[in-house]
Amino acid sequence: MFDDSNMHDMPTLLELGLDTFGDVTAGPDDTLLPQAQVIRNVVAQATLADEVGVDFIGLGEHHREDFSISAPDVVLAAIAGRTKRIHLGSAVTVLSSDDPVRVYERFSTLDAVSGGRAELILGRGSFTESFPLFGFSLEQYEELFEEKLELFAALLDYDRTHEPVSWRGTVRAPLEHQRVYPTTESGRLKTWIGVGGSIQSVVRAARYGMPLMLAIIGGDPRRFAPYVSAYQRALEQFGTPPLPIGVHSPGHVADTDEQAREEVWPSFKRMHDRIGRERGWPPVHRAMFDQEVEVGSLYVGSAETVAQKIAATARALGLSRFDMKYSSGPLPHEKLMRSVELYGRRVIPRVRELLVGD
Repeated sequence: MFDDSNMHDMPTLLELGLDTFGDVTAGPDDTLLPQAQVIRNVVAQATLADEVGVDFIGLGEHHREDFSISAPDVVLAAIAGRTKRIHLGSAVTVLSSDDPVRVYERFSTLDAVSGGRAELILGRGSFTESFPLFGFSLEQYEELFEEKLELFAALLDYDRTHEPVSWRGTVRAPLEHQRVYPTTESGRLKTWIGVGGSIQSVVRAARYGMPLMLAIIGGDPRRFAPYVSAYQRALEQFGTPPLPIGVHSPGHVADTDEQAREEVWPSFKRMHDRIGRERGWPPVHRAMFDQEVEVGSLYVGSAETVAQKIAATARALGLSRFDMKYSSGPLPHEKLMRSVELYGRRVIPRVRELLVGD
């Protein structure tokens, strides 16, 4: 069983969200659906998530044939029109190959149409297809993100102060006393920094005063405790009050543990091995999958099993939010819908019950 030893103080309320990359899913005859249909299905999944009490839905940005969502903000706007309470965000926005001003404008517009429910997670992304697509050099990988994040932070300050923005860098044209519209009604667009496992990235998030989202896709999540501690120390050194810490990890919920594993395993292997061929990874074996489910960062099982594991991770890392990536390669839409329903109706209430008094 997963050890839930308490390493950090828990926040008073844990937000529980869902993420998807719009993985291209299989239809009834096991052939892959058109990307357009997958996008419509994602809107239906998010609408259900709102109905069953999920706090957040995040859409990842990709530019490749196995993931359907290349414009998360557009899909999120469609979701905004069909939902009432769920928060809407990216998971992640690849800032390095985008323009910070346009990103701000798109998400502040989403915030307006959704009545203040927009968020975004900024990151460099684990895939690099967007760099050649939009004319950026991978040789500037670090420079692009660092400079564009600096500009985006300045835009967030403008949102609060309404003082015109001036900025100079090397990767885009400078801004001289510019205003950007629309501003948000709340005064600051909630913006997280997505981190995959770099102390430098953790300290960067603290330097800019942005909440931290840890992408934990393998291994014991407790191994990220040093990153949490580093983030908290950096915030203190920069004189910034404590900020939210979140985790993004893959998972799947079904009626029983056995059913959940058997449903997701073929799709998980298909997705992992396809990406692995591109990156030089060995094929994943069932024993590796089962180990990740049991002691690693795959949240797969019945509602009770998944809730117990989320609660343990939340205690261990002192989380303010946990987002489960519920899509897994070609796993069919109807199984995703059932997973979303169980997550909202059973997992979320049980996690909060488990954390009462922590």
